[in-house]
Amino acid sequence: MTTRITHPAGPDHQVVEVHGTSGAYRRKVCSDCPWRRDAVGIFPTEAFRHSAHTAHDMATHKFGCHQSGTHKPATCAGFLLQGADHNLSVRLARMRGEMLDVERPDTALFDGYAEMAVANGVDPDDPALAPIPPARR
Repeated sequence: MTTRITHPAGPDHQVVEVHGTSGAYRRKVCSDCPWRRDAVGIFPTEAFRHSAHTAHDMATHKFGCHQSGTHKPATCAGFLLQGADHNLSVRLARMRGEMLDVERPDTALFDGYAEMAVANGVDPDDPALAPIPPARR
């Protein structure tokens, strides 16, 4: 069973958390993916606070692709390439041979979640970022 929880993140944005068995994921980074260095400022700062827990050590919630929407949610390709190393759900999927065929884009991506969040207005000392392992900050 898959459940969805939404969090408002500004007047025109929301963060959707997907919990459960959905194994859908993007294989290509979207044109306005928040992991792209050239996409800073597209999404509100609050969205990055809400999603920070996906990069925490042993996280079980995955960072969702904003273009997939709420009806057919999928894990973000940028997250799989740059922010999922400490995510338990992703690590288990990779051990099963899943989520391994994501294409690296020609454009530069942020090195980790905290770097992306800070570039988009989150204070570097924000408590939401503190549990992110230092190697991915």
